[in-house]
Amino acid sequence: MGPVFRWRERESGEGLEFGVDWAFTDRWGGASQEPYDEFNLGAHVGDLPGAVETNRHRLAHALRLSATQLRFMDQVHGTDVLVADVLGRPAGMDPPTASCDGIVTDSDEVALVVLVADCTPVLLVDRVAGLAGAVHAGRKGMVGGVVPAAVERLRQMGAERLEAVVGPSICPRCYEVPAALRQEAAEVVPSAWSVSAQGTPAIDVAAGVVEQLSRADVPLRWLPGCSREDEGLYSHRRAGTTGRYAGVIRLLPKEGAA
Repeated sequence: MGPVFRWRERESGEGLEFGVDWAFTDRWGGASQEPYDEFNLGAHVGDLPGAVETNRHRLAHALRLSATQLRFMDQVHGTDVLVADVLGRPAGMDPPTASCDGIVTDSDEVALVVLVADCTPVLLVDRVAGLAGAVHAGRKGMVGGVVPAAVERLRQMGAERLEAVVGPSICPRCYEVPAALRQEAAEVVPSAWSVSAQGTPAIDVAAGVVEQLSRADVPLRWLPGCSREDEGLYSHRRAGTTGRYAGVIRLLPKEGAA
């Protein structure tokens, strides 16, 4: 059995443009047992290592890669953006890229992975320059500017035609916060100001991320879905101890490339 993708597009390279295979996983089709059932990709949440390793191998297989070609981050709710290494590593529970919340590459030999369970996952690609990125944007990262930092890093590497997909995350109806935190977020990104289902202060992290991408002139698609309301996604707010679903992106070679 393989992973169930909430959303996936695979477009081969054509002419002078690179292709891209990018997706967001669901929680189904994996080897993990309760409370991580089924397709948990997080190795840091208490799940059995063997189950996570199996799930990661299944994800890699679906992407036509080996597990050694998946690149994970040690996500810390910060704003650092690093370039992924492209050297082969042992399969299984190998250490992730150093602590960061954004990862970028110009290689078609690796797939970048961002893990979430309420935070907002963002995938970026420039099909002409052959660049890709994955970003983990929680409240702190959004306020700190991790998404603009990833866009800037890619542009420093030569990106001129970036596009983005923003994956499902917790909606503001379910993300109640103290009024001071809402004000802090709104001072950085006004569209993040929101109200919860109970009429209390809330933050719309995804809307804030979308505003930041729009400010940076990055065309985007924003996929629907609330992680807390949808049992098909992992949610820390809903379940506490739970797994992680993923956004994943891989560049594909240009047409006719060896």
